[in-house]
Amino acid sequence: MFDVVVVGSLNLDLVVSAERIPSPGETVTGTGYHEYPGGKGLNQAVAAARAGARVAMVGAVGDDGAGETLLAVLTDAGIDASDVVTVEGVPTGRASITVDAEAENSIVVVPGTTGHVSPAVALPNARVLLLQLEIPLPSVASVARRAADDGVLVVLNPAPAVALPDDLLAACSVVVPNEHEVELIGGVDAVLATGVGTGSVTRGAEGVSVHSRDARGDQPAFPVDPVDTTGAGDAFCGALGARLAAGDDVTAAVAFAAAAGALATTRHGAVPALPRRSAIDAILGPR
Repeated sequence: MFDVVVVGSLNLDLVVSAERIPSPGETVTGTGYHEYPGGKGLNQAVAAARAGARVAMVGAVGDDGAGETLLAVLTDAGIDASDVVTVEGVPTGRASITVDAEAENSIVVVPGTTGHVSPAVALPNARVLLLQLEIPLPSVASVARRAADDGVLVVLNPAPAVALPDDLLAACSVVVPNEHEVELIGGVDAVLATGVGTGSVTRGAEGVSVHSRDARGDQPAFPVDPVDTTGAGDAFCGALGARLAAGDDVTAAVAFAAAAGALATTRHGAVPALPRRSAIDAILGPR
């Protein structure tokens, strides 16, 4: 039994720093370049593991150097990668990311092997299933329904946002969009009307709003000096899944996750910035 199983993407992030993100047709001079392991699935799996959860990853990589790098990251994080398949002849996914001087980012994802995650993938036993939308939507829906039927708590991060079928949402206990994605999936009230128990909307420096069918609450943001917001949402989701698996109620889990998300903005690169349990506990203080 794993605390958290993540079914999702594994990409190599190609990150360019610049004073500002260029407008269409414009060229700007970059100030730095780095390659980092990434993909929302891998990021959230590492975030959950660093938050103290026992984690398994389900996904796909190519038979290339990038795939080997990403598998090594999972191993180093103590994540079970038995159900990460290698697809021959298809490149591992890539994400092209530009980060400006204000720590905002613009991202283009090329799916590669991420598009080869099957609806029939095996699901290890878990307390929490964590999903995103960088793998094919039919695969997300199939996995969510199967997990929900087995009594697993399903957490969906609807990113990148698309219109979602009601039967997928009905399988989810918690949906975690950001302030832009929530409107693209129809608004939090519409999401809750499908049967979702909780909508947790991350709003960057404005904190997190938590909605259920009969209540609403707010978690203030933790004050930090951000340098790169790329992995903040993934840090939040992974930490949230870890604490829900540990038995926290949603309010406590969201506070822990908000602290993790804030800390993730204080370093460059998604995976390198994902905080460990000790750092999260330190910024939270006595509870």
